[in-house]
Amino acid sequence: MLSTKTIGADRIARAKNVLVIYEQGGLSHIDTFDPKPAAPVDQRSPFEPIATNVPGIQFTSLCKNTAKVADKLAVVRSMYHKGGAVNGHPDGTQYALSGAVPGGPLEMPDIGGVVSHRLGTRCDYLPPYIMVPGNHEQAAQTHQGFLPASTKVFKTGGRDLSDPKWKVPDLGLLAGIDSRRFENRQDLLSNLDVAVAAPAPPIENLQALREQAAEMLTNPAAGNAFNLAEEPDAIRQQYGTGHRGQCYLLGRRLIERGVRFVTVDVREPLSDATPGGFNMNWDHHDLIYTSGSCGTVRDKAGGEGRYGIGHWVMMGSTDQAFAALIADLDQRGLLDETLVCFMTEFGRTPKLNKFQGRDHWAYGYSHLFAGAGAPGGQVIGRTDRDGGYVAERPYLPEDVAATIYDKLGVDRNRPVYTPSNRPVFLADHGQRIEELF
Repeated sequence: MLSTKTIGADRIARAKNVLVIYEQGGLSHIDTFDPKPAAPVDQRSPFEPIATNVPGIQFTSLCKNTAKVADKLAVVRSMYHKGGAVNGHPDGTQYALSGAVPGGPLEMPDIGGVVSHRLGTRCDYLPPYIMVPGNHEQAAQTHQGFLPASTKVFKTGGRDLSDPKWKVPDLGLLAGIDSRRFENRQDLLSNLDVAVAAPAPPIENLQALREQAAEMLTNPAAGNAFNLAEEPDAIRQQYGTGHRGQCYLLGRRLIERGVRFVTVDVREPLSDATPGGFNMNWDHHDLIYTSGSCGTVRDKAGGEGRYGIGHWVMMGSTDQAFAALIADLDQRGLLDETLVCFMTEFGRTPKLNKFQGRDHWAYGYSHLFAGAGAPGGQVIGRTDRDGGYVAERPYLPEDVAATIYDKLGVDRNRPVYTPSNRPVFLADHGQRIEELF
């Protein structure tokens, strides 16, 4: 956690913002971005490799739309955890969001929190670190750590963002409190603050947080930022009109307005169209290839509550939304200044279990990156023939954190400090992914 070593970093910022697409549950790399047609017949994916728009790069047939934007993507097929040690969802999620192995002497903050602490906001009326919607199974694994309260992630909430009635709760003044009355109360509080000379850092942090909240409550642009109805129907359909597509679209809207760090985490909600789908993440311990529900009773390996990976509400909606996001950011000129990271906490086992599912696997999995100067149309690293172990260019979540900090121009030689004045170096054990620079 503490270090005296020099961290080499090119601090010329290539990114102004970061957009993390966090698909929680452990997405199967073998069935998506790292096809293994030479694996044993009884273990390989039924989804055949297909060509992308980059000669020599293949995805599986579940990624037909993403294949069309492969020239914008850098696919890291060599993500892993040392010894496969972090292979549970809560710790895996915290590891991915913070870039630090959980359980150390300090609770490390999210990368987004560090970025907001170091770089502040580019949008005065919105928090610098927002999660959409922030209610997934491991939502509690976001951490403020030792940083000020103003760096804590703001979660929009919302079970179904495709619902026309959806809005961010409590984003407005209470009934009976108009803007003039609210301003009077702020003035009164300011007058009281005059009596406090040279406030201590905790008081300053509280004041900054209060000012941020006041701006959100009173600035109409804050509410408009979350108003998906402002988007043309053609754009909404391009992303997909379900919950996942609209979450990805909201991520773009927030980036467009200058929010420094946006994380999109999403599971399709239970609906009449998806009976039995009460936990639509990627934890496919059983029946990964079923055409419908994996079941509702915990009588197999724990994969109940989701649908097979090939169903529309799983990889179908993900493939559409992600491809639309990359194309849309590019068309708007936002991809040049936005680092997009498609992440999951680990992959799935190269072998099917007896319940025809794939279990947690942290020895090899895939991430995707785009934008902010990252050269597209490339595959970085590789796993072995079966997709089990990294064979070339291994990278850890610490390396992803280092990459994000360096892309944003954050000086990793300069530590952040705990309230007890303990210096903590950023991504201390990480080395940036050079192929992305």
